[in-house]
Amino acid sequence: MSRAVRVAVFRPDDDRLRDAVSLLESLGATAVPDPMLEVRPTGAVPGDGLDGDGDPDFVIFTSKTGAELVAEAGWAPADGVVVCAIGDSTAAALREAGYRVDRVPTEFSSAGLVRELADDVAGARVEVARSDHGSDVLLDGLREAGADVHETVLYQLVRPEGSGESAEAAAAGDLEGALFTSSLTVDHFLDAAAERGVRDAAVAGLNDAVVGVIGEPTRETAESRGIAVNVVPERADFEELACAVVERAAPSYRD
Repeated sequence: MSRAVRVAVFRPDDDRLRDAVSLLESLGATAVPDPMLEVRPTGAVPGDGLDGDGDPDFVIFTSKTGAELVAEAGWAPADGVVVCAIGDSTAAALREAGYRVDRVPTEFSSAGLVRELADDVAGARVEVARSDHGSDVLLDGLREAGADVHETVLYQLVRPEGSGESAEAAAAGDLEGALFTSSLTVDHFLDAAAERGVRDAAVAGLNDAVVGVIGEPTRETAESRGIAVNVVPERADFEELACAVVERAAPSYRD
């Protein structure tokens, strides 16, 4: 007799977590929701604190959250500004809010966007609007391409109080899968495990399960912390990640 595959998911406690739980249930899995990220808006909008006269030539958004926050704040790009988005979900959120999206890299990563814009940004003013945990890859790459880069922190990402139930489940051998969507979710999971005194056991439990991550940076973070990664979807897409992890985990767990 088979049992439902239990899969930990760490998305923020909003529609992203609810959608993730629904998706896992539709795949026949049992979701173990344990948010590892809490969004704290700063109130800033692109261009805040920008030195000198004039508007940026490019504005880059790296997440759906950032797109939603600037829309709520009533921000609007000046005429002629090139609006860029990393990832389909970011682009979709911008368009849903009524913004034009001019550039979306084929590879949904900071490095991919740098390659996309490298020939166009020399001498341009580029505004990067994102969280307080953004990678330096984007800023450094744009500067190397000759851009005048400014960063606006739209929101902070913190670990929610009480997080870590999934770490205890992993430590007890009660997870068949885990879905990490960023390096920060990996680190917050491990911090929560350490706080509960089960870090080593939780890592061992993950290594007996199927671990899926979005993106090579997340893979590198997980593996550098001792977590074996089994699944990295070609596209940075949560549904693809969840489907691949559940499919891989399901044949291995039978009562």
